[in-house]
Amino acid sequence: MVNFKLLNKQYISGEWKDGTSNRQLIDFNPYNNEVITTFTCASLKDVDEAYRSAKEAQKKWQHTNPIEKRAVFENAVKYIEENKESIENIIIEELGGTKLKAAFEIDLVINIIKEAATYPFRMEGKILPSPVDGKENRLYRIPVGVVGVISPFNFPFFLSMKSVAPALGAGNGVVLKPHEHTPITGGTLIAKIFEEAGLPKGLLNVVITEIEEIGDGFIEHPIPKVISFTGSSKVGKHIGEVAGRHLKKVSLELGGNSALIVLDDADIDLAVSAAVFSRFTHQGQICMSANRIIVHEKVYDEFLTKYVRKVASLKCGDPRDPETIIGPLMNERQVQMIINLIETGIKEGATPILKGEVKGNIVEPVIFTDVTPDMTIAKEELFGPVVCIMKVENDQQAIEYANNSDFGLSGAIHTSNIERGAEMAKQIETGMIHINDGTINDEPIVAFGGEKNSGLGRLNGSWSLDAFTTVKWISIQHTPRKYPYS
Repeated sequence: MVNFKLLNKQYISGEWKDGTSNRQLIDFNPYNNEVITTFTCASLKDVDEAYRSAKEAQKKWQHTNPIEKRAVFENAVKYIEENKESIENIIIEELGGTKLKAAFEIDLVINIIKEAATYPFRMEGKILPSPVDGKENRLYRIPVGVVGVISPFNFPFFLSMKSVAPALGAGNGVVLKPHEHTPITGGTLIAKIFEEAGLPKGLLNVVITEIEEIGDGFIEHPIPKVISFTGSSKVGKHIGEVAGRHLKKVSLELGGNSALIVLDDADIDLAVSAAVFSRFTHQGQICMSANRIIVHEKVYDEFLTKYVRKVASLKCGDPRDPETIIGPLMNERQVQMIINLIETGIKEGATPILKGEVKGNIVEPVIFTDVTPDMTIAKEELFGPVVCIMKVENDQQAIEYANNSDFGLSGAIHTSNIERGAEMAKQIETGMIHINDGTINDEPIVAFGGEKNSGLGRLNGSWSLDAFTTVKWISIQHTPRKYPYS
């Protein structure tokens, strides 16, 4: 079994080494607050070396045979499959994921790597006609060069790999900065996987540090042409602003306030299962989680009874226990934010018909009814095991409630009339919406992304290929061209 807790170094220029900062980063287990390991942070000097390394290594990687590139990704998948138990353990220890969540995340990672393995064979060009006689227009798809990736703490293994693997597959160099609370799962674990897979040294670099140490230096550095960020809308707006000043392209996957709608002709048992999964998977720490359950008044009582019964049965506690569904939130700050939102909801008139206890970083489920669209808990992203149940009279009111949000990431509609659901889905302002399913979906070849404050751009499949490449126009004048003043 591989001990990934030993991966407490920077990975720069193909070498494992301490950062040059005087600052220490302590990696804690969110369930028991034990120290997993300690890093010496990267400084701006280390960030500069990482970017320069990626730029230099990319020159050769861009022209490497596609079959050789694909083999690296195949080796990466093989390494993950052979070390699945060790990877599950570090996901459980470092971010408090349950065994179910860890297995789910690893499967997502494997699928996105397999998709990235196809990119070297999809760097296709075009020949286009011209209004000029004798001219041939060639369009070449080429890598942008170097991509900077910043990932969050909730699904760090997948949400890092979701940008890292496609960027590499498209022929780029990459510098990855994982969240400071998940430096292994979101960072050095990925470096180890690609090192073992045979990726050329220097092409992928991982810097472990804190914003207090490097400020905006990771974004402002002149080498990266694309910054791919997954995280909060507040930070995403700042990154977009800074990148815009330096004319860098950004991919921003940000927060959500997804609505799951249950219509009067829905399969209630299915809707309950989907709604529970959509809210309480990984303690609700998923941008696609269903914060708001919007239920037609005709089925409201039946849905609510079954939903409360199901949620009350969810086991909370130690994520190492295979029976646990709800483990710890990431840290005390996240816990306090959720406590504040719960208290605000009660003050504003919402009724907590189920209100669990807070035990350390474990927040037991809270279900609010009597929620109106103007309440804080209906407007804010609830990044924890708290949910709002809202009653509506008809389809139009359900649409209005769903759209009454600054976010627009995911959503779901439950109905026995597929076309009714599809027509409603078209009217809901969100990047993704699923009929008779949950709000949590991510597939490697389907466009993923949000509207409004939920982000810019799309990833997965051909959309990731577009995000991490550019197009160059090369024209050839085969016959002499006549110019007006020659």
